[in-house]
Amino acid sequence: MNAALNDLGRRLHHPLPGLAAQLRMMPLPPPPGQKTYQEVGDDCLRGAVLILLYPRDGETHTVFIRRPQTVVHHKGQIAFPGGHVEDGETPAEAAVREAWEEIGVDPARIRVMGGLTPLYIPPSRYCIYPFVAATDASPVFLPQPGEVDEIIEAPLAPFFEGRNRRTETWAFDMGPRQVPFYAVGSHKIWGATAMVLSEFLEILRPEAGRS
Repeated sequence: MNAALNDLGRRLHHPLPGLAAQLRMMPLPPPPGQKTYQEVGDDCLRGAVLILLYPRDGETHTVFIRRPQTVVHHKGQIAFPGGHVEDGETPAEAAVREAWEEIGVDPARIRVMGGLTPLYIPPSRYCIYPFVAATDASPVFLPQPGEVDEIIEAPLAPFFEGRNRRTETWAFDMGPRQVPFYAVGSHKIWGATAMVLSEFLEILRPEAGRS
């Protein structure tokens, strides 16, 4: 794991696993009219999220947030810190700004390492641009009331053991769907967040990114 993390910056600037890795965590069957980012192009709103890596108790961790029930989209879901890309800023700048606004991580301490494959989310019409970043010290998180109901910290190592990847049948308005998710404590990370995480984990696997 440490060797993979040390090589992560290089891997992020080589061809990415892309859509194939994302689709491993896509609920099935897909909703009618489902499109990929590649098909949508610029016909979408733009958002950015941050996969933040940091040391905690001798292990590399990342952080998720639980969104409140009062937001317009993705009520109560587990997500990476992130939000809308404002006019005049790049997606990477937006991801760092949102991490500051939502969970209180000082932008001066964040080192952006590279981006992942953008992902289109049909319910909100957002194209999400994920970025991987790191801090050298363990952050003190300050969740923003009204935007973050809970901070969820997770070590990376268990994601590679396979035990926290599960699939259940869930009921939706369109009918039952097979939903793959990552179990983190009592939380279920699914949907777009799981799809982004799937590509990130693929890059980190020891056999990935070699050239």
